[in-house]
Amino acid sequence: MSLRKRLPAMLGIATALALGPLALGDAKAQDMKDITIAVPNPSAITWMPLWVAIGQGFMKDEGLNVTVEAVDGSSQVLQAMAAGNAEIGAPGPGPVLAARARDTDVVFIYNLYPKSVFGVMVRAESAHKLPTDLKGTTIGVGTADGAEVSFTRAILSDANMAEGTDFEFLPVGDGGLAAAAFLRGDVESYAAAVSDAAIMTSRGLALREITPEQYLAYFGNGIAALRPYIEANPDVIEGFGRAMVKGMRFALDPANKDAVLDNCAAGNPQEGEDRDFAASLLAAVIERMTPTDRYRDKGFGYQPPEHWELWHESQVSSGALSAPLSDLSVAYSNKFVDAWNAGGQ
Repeated sequence: MSLRKRLPAMLGIATALALGPLALGDAKAQDMKDITIAVPNPSAITWMPLWVAIGQGFMKDEGLNVTVEAVDGSSQVLQAMAAGNAEIGAPGPGPVLAARARDTDVVFIYNLYPKSVFGVMVRAESAHKLPTDLKGTTIGVGTADGAEVSFTRAILSDANMAEGTDFEFLPVGDGGLAAAAFLRGDVESYAAAVSDAAIMTSRGLALREITPEQYLAYFGNGIAALRPYIEANPDVIEGFGRAMVKGMRFALDPANKDAVLDNCAAGNPQEGEDRDFAASLLAAVIERMTPTDRYRDKGFGYQPPEHWELWHESQVSSGALSAPLSDLSVAYSNKFVDAWNAGGQ
């Protein structure tokens, strides 16, 4: 889904005469908790509340030193957590369900994108208007096991189309690489995230979305952690989520637009070089991260159980899950949502 490179997050002993005030600062630094969050691509705007929470000092206020590590897709996010290389991750719901089917006790705790971040795109001049029109074609995806694959597979499965028989997925990378794949004729459609579509459009490739309306309601990536870590560190989870909510609220104020773009540019300088493009992408991301009116009073991060049922059913019907999970409710938790959102919407 993007450039695939690691990104660091932004982050003395004094003489006896100055020991008083500096000793307090040293003690405070020692109390800070170091945590790593793995994200499936290095775009900072895609994970905007995280970078705002870092840049505005909200994470620091919660006693957290956060390092951001960009890896290659949701599966590697989950692998990083399972291996102990990241305490928190930002995977998609489909890969989370697949991981739980493999007995990885991962829990989705914060719904970052209550509206789908993906869409099935074709070139503006394409004759394809419906997913069924993609029968016999090759569909481009960022990575072979990213969340966009689960999303698109579910759509085509519901259209009675089977992978390997009626269509093929081809990993072509994201952004400019995906645009090149279109132009070469390697793919006739692309399962695009918000950032991918914005990049391709900026490269002069006019796209049109053919995603059925009901699938735009599928939520996207969010924040997850392994259950043992959550149970052993509830203060970290509460502080992290509270800082994320503060970051989101900060971004919703139009007066803070430039500060938000600066915070994201600190996370990914290359992405921030084209300020107009970054602003356009930011607007699209904020729209997808804003809960629908139906769930707005639940607060940021809330996960409607019925939406998880929808994802679960689609994963089973598409074959991404060989069998239903015995207990879907353990795959996600809204336990911390009220604490994160306390103090106003």
